[in-house]
Amino acid sequence: MPYRFVHAADIHLDSPLRSLALRDPELADLIGTATRHAFTSIITLCFDEQVDALILAGDLYDGDQTSMKTARFLAEQLRRLDEGGIRVFIIRGNHDAESRITKELSFPDSVKLFRSHAEAIITEPPGAPFRVAVHGMSFAQTTAPHSLLPRYKPPVADALNIGLMHTSLGGSAGHDNYAPCSIADLDAAGFDYWALGHIHQRAFEKGRCTIVMPGIPQGRDIGEDGPKSVTLVTIADDRGITLEERHLALVQFERISLDLSGVPTWPDLQAAIGQALRKRRQTVPADHMVARLRLTGASPLAWQLRRDRDLLMETARGQADVIGDRGLGPSWIEKIELDCRPPDGATDTADPVIDLRRLIEQDIIASPAYRAEIEDIVSELRDQLPRDSRNFLGADEDAFEQAVATLVTEGAEDVLARLQAHAADEPA
Repeated sequence: MPYRFVHAADIHLDSPLRSLALRDPELADLIGTATRHAFTSIITLCFDEQVDALILAGDLYDGDQTSMKTARFLAEQLRRLDEGGIRVFIIRGNHDAESRITKELSFPDSVKLFRSHAEAIITEPPGAPFRVAVHGMSFAQTTAPHSLLPRYKPPVADALNIGLMHTSLGGSAGHDNYAPCSIADLDAAGFDYWALGHIHQRAFEKGRCTIVMPGIPQGRDIGEDGPKSVTLVTIADDRGITLEERHLALVQFERISLDLSGVPTWPDLQAAIGQALRKRRQTVPADHMVARLRLTGASPLAWQLRRDRDLLMETARGQADVIGDRGLGPSWIEKIELDCRPPDGATDTADPVIDLRRLIEQDIIASPAYRAEIEDIVSELRDQLPRDSRNFLGADEDAFEQAVATLVTEGAEDVLARLQAHAADEPA
């Protein structure tokens, strides 16, 4: 009889969504409940697939949470598994180490929360032809700059050995360096399966052992776009391992780029947005799609798009509503990014606004002195923000310079759009 378990990580229960709440409170309410919905779906999957265990490889919580509503919700879900005879194995990640909930909750006997020292829990699943040894250790602090692997206990002889670890592996863009180690190190440790967490993108390796990073089950913002999942693992009597990716997210974030070259009128724009949204929505398995539109290309509408951003957003939201009304599922517009320019022919005219554009691009924006002055102004403003909000302009110097360059370009385009609109309204 096979041994089966669900491997999930990085739930980030009740993760706050401050910036989204400022832009669209209704959408924020939806996303704010999505992590709970994903966790409930994970519990349901365990029952539907009649698994032996649920493995949670860190970051069940989201930082220094004190809400006992989160604690009660979690306790209720784990009690469901306990009543169903499903074991749960949990390690704390870097975010869990910050949470007071971790220290205050008591779990049923069927739930094993690994502490900050390595342990190996041996079980004998009913009907399985082998014992199962589950190894793990939790973060004691919010940082773990060195590999934890040397501290793990050796594999148990004659048992199927499963290791839980919260790790950045060799490093990943957008993720801090935690408990670093390599795939080769894990492969050589003698375990059969490594259940990893921390990096929010799914990945797996099959060598001497199977190594799986399941990714985050529910994206929380546009930086976590695309399908998200957990992994259903089946280990056969001969110890062959089968992996199944299961999508459980309530909401899926998507980036949609639309080239407006050759789109001359607003009705054409509306139709193009609708078509792009429908095409993407058909590929999204989640109940809700939240899209960020990026409009590019050379279009006669370039000036108007910048001038009438409010109308553009309402047009896009209207098309998203149509998609929902036609049965493809609710769709939302999170933001619209503009990277459109007037057609090339427009630059050959004697339009004074076009001349001003050339002046701004060639003599002002390109000036090192101007860039330095703008960066000083933005730096001063950034330094007045709370510490945890300062990375919105980039986490390093290169990213900061790029963010400032984007702000300068976008600001110039907005000013030019308003001047162009004013010129167009002047009597001939």
